[in-house]
Amino acid sequence: MMLTHNEKNKSLQFSGTIIDLETIGPFADYPDDDSRQYSKLTPTIVGYITSNELNIFCAKEIADLNELRDIALKIVPSFKKPLFAFQSKFERGVLHHAFGLKLEIDGELNNRTREWKGYACSDLNIPAYDDPFSNDGKLCSLAWNNGNHAQAIRHNRSCLLKERDILMKRGYRKPDDLKFF
Repeated sequence: MMLTHNEKNKSLQFSGTIIDLETIGPFADYPDDDSRQYSKLTPTIVGYITSNELNIFCAKEIADLNELRDIALKIVPSFKKPLFAFQSKFERGVLHHAFGLKLEIDGELNNRTREWKGYACSDLNIPAYDDPFSNDGKLCSLAWNNGNHAQAIRHNRSCLLKERDILMKRGYRKPDDLKFF
């Protein structure tokens, strides 16, 4: 069973789509610019926000991951350009290894590689948007594994809203390089 969350978004206008994933599994031991570091991660939530709407698709259990893959294969290629992500290597690497998608991200929302979203939000005075995990994606992974899907969805929602605000307040930069293997 797939859990979904949808909101109409009318407050801040921007062009394109911001994508944010939540995953389970460990990072693999590869260099920072090697997509294989994401090869053991499994997406559990695919969320995105445009100027019109916010959508989140959450697999309820391991058996639902194929349905999440099918949804991602359908919606991700149709995202309105430009595409943005806070840590684009993560989204690009996970989508490549988990779903076979080679996504071109147009803008990186972090100021530098591995910037913590919590610092960016603090520096820009961006609210928490009811994030139950205070910008800690590892806690989201644990919650999903424990069946706490409502909190995992709340975390992804808050990430999307924070990333929208980051884009609106400071813009974006060229994405970090990632070698696909």
